[in-house]
Amino acid sequence: EQAVKDLKAAEREVLDAILPRAFAAVREAARRTIGLRHYDVQMIGGIVLHQGKIAEMRTGEGKTLVATLPLYLNALAGHGAHLVTPNDYLSKFGLQQMGPIYHFLGLESAVIQSRGGNETMHSFRFNPNWPSDDARFQNLEPIDRRDAYRADITYGTNNEFGFDYLRD
Repeated sequence: EQAVKDLKAAEREVLDAILPRAFAAVREAARRTIGLRHYDVQMIGGIVLHQGKIAEMRTGEGKTLVATLPLYLNALAGHGAHLVTPNDYLSKFGLQQMGPIYHFLGLESAVIQSRGGNETMHSFRFNPNWPSDDARFQNLEPIDRRDAYRADITYGTNNEFGFDYLRD
């Protein structure tokens, strides 16, 4: 148990040390891929989230963009990073908007959607080359739910993460 604590502390120390460069990489990747550049206050928000604290932001202040910073940094540890949203639309939309950043940085990103009645359209991997006749699923390649959890970054809702945990 102590070895696990020591390992987590060492990992946290390394992530904290590389934070400035990792955040700079995400900022540049965002500018190059989706044409957005994180403002300084958004960078601070990313630091706050990485530290496990809560950052309050109003509508339109860029929460979706801010989340890319700690998601990327924490995904580098290799354990997977999750972004929890209140509904399927926001999780899918968030991945479609920010997926190009993660792809540019060499990470695999996915989204888990409510199963509903369709067993084949509930988990997706961001793939910029995946064609879709349905505009709602642009760049979203259907994948197995387990594969979505294996991605470096996984978007989903509190309900889906919670019930998948209970089902497992």
